[in-house]
Amino acid sequence: MTDARQHARQHAHQHAQARTRERRQRLAHEAARLMAEGGIRDFQMAKRKAAQRLGIFDDASLPRNREIEDALRDYQRLFLGDRQQADLRHRREAALRALEFFTAFQPRLVGPVLDGTADAHSPVLLHLHSDDADAVPRWLDEQGIPAQARTRRLRLNREREAEVPAWLFGAEGLGFEALVLPLDGLRQAPLSAIDEKPMRRASAAQLRTLLAND
Repeated sequence: MTDARQHARQHAHQHAQARTRERRQRLAHEAARLMAEGGIRDFQMAKRKAAQRLGIFDDASLPRNREIEDALRDYQRLFLGDRQQADLRHRREAALRALEFFTAFQPRLVGPVLDGTADAHSPVLLHLHSDDADAVPRWLDEQGIPAQARTRRLRLNREREAEVPAWLFGAEGLGFEALVLPLDGLRQAPLSAIDEKPMRRASAAQLRTLLAND
């Protein structure tokens, strides 16, 4: 009887784990669909909306951001195909010109345009580096580019977060967002909100190589 009860408990546990995995997959794919079709860029918002739509609220069933990003890549490949790839290349080419424009600030491309999940709703995200807080807005003003000031919170490492200035502007029919980090930010990238690992970043030279390989 003891063996039978242990087997029954083990079977029930395995069944519960399988159900949880299935719910996580459903939530990840629904969140990915909402991001692809609705232009949502915030993983937590997409996760909440997906949970509400599917009526799944237990924490164990909530997918990680990386699972949603993987599902987003699958969705784009299956349902958007060439159109998404064309949007992505257009943004990468515009990003290269922006990196060259901001060369004095040792710029780096980050985010969906670099990672390959950008779509028609995605802005081009840049990290600029300067210890002079006024240098970037002064440069934009000198070039006649109107920009809106914002702040963004970044995790610089496991122990430190910081509010950094951000400048939003338009060019070539696209939206750009340039975050300004101190010069020592070049040594280590801020942590990604997706997996809490250092963000992937690309210089102009690295982006040219990526475009050539594409």
